[in-house]
Order: sequence, then C-alpha cells, then structure tokens
Amino acid sequence: MRIEIQKLGSYQIDEFIELIDVFEEVFEMKNFEAPSIKHLEELLQKDDFFVFVAVSEGVIVGGLTAYSLTQYYSEAPLVYVYDVAVLKKHQRKGVGKKLMLGINDYCKEIGVEEVFVQAVDADEHALEFYRSTGAQSSKVTHFFYPLG
Repeated sequence: MRIEIQKLGSYQIDEFIELIDVFEEVFEMKNFEAPSIKHLEELLQKDDFFVFVAVSEGVIVGGLTAYSLTQYYSEAPLVYVYDVAVLKKHQRKGVGKKLMLGINDYCKEIGVEEVFVQAVDADEHALEFYRSTGAQSSKVTHFFYPLG
C-alpha cells in the first residue's frame, strides 16, 4: 500500500471534509453535526491552521490537524497537533508515523521550535503510538473550563 502525505491548501475543502468524515468514524462521534462549509473554508485559509492527510489510491485514509501558536518566550512558534486519526483498516501500517513525520518535517522547514500533542493517560494505544514516533513525554494534568 502506497501512502502519500499531503498538506492541504486553502482551496481543498472537499479533502478537508473527507478527513472530518475519517475523524467522525475513528473517534466514533455519534450525532456529529459539522459546522458550515463557510466556517471550514475560513479555517483552511488561516495561516496558523494546518491539515495533513494520508492518501492511498486517491482516498484519504487518515490525517491530522494542528495549530501554530505564537510565543512570547521565543520568536519561533510552537505547533499543537489537535487531532490525529487513521481508519481502522489502515492502522498499525505506518500511516500515523508518516503523518507525524510529515508535520514535523514541515514545521522544521518553517522554523517551528517544537511540535506537541496531548494524549489521555488511559489511552495506552495513543501513548505507545506517540512514543514510537520519537516523541518525548512529560506528566501534566490537563484542566479545562466547560463553557456551555
């Protein structure tokens, strides 16, 4: 199986929607209602939002989304990988590793200081995956404020 990693451009809304469908399936998002096409198009046009897809035989089989964060400690930005997913039948075949390598290579080229991603401690599969891609871990507690 040949996998090609592509960074989506601002005009590739159909591919972005196809990736969102992958996220919906892999993350088992019940009753998911996607935002408007206009919103997704606007998001794709932002310079601080990245979408990478894994394509096999013209079909998106996985992908990731990430956000660039401007720092005040450094002029180099950080990049936060928000979602990563690969369709179940393509998992454990190196697709996720190629996606992470793709974004890391891109971020090196544009002068990013660090790429980071979060994983829930109970998700052993995710922890094992990120470690296998060369990521280093640190213990943190993630707090959040649900605002409705």
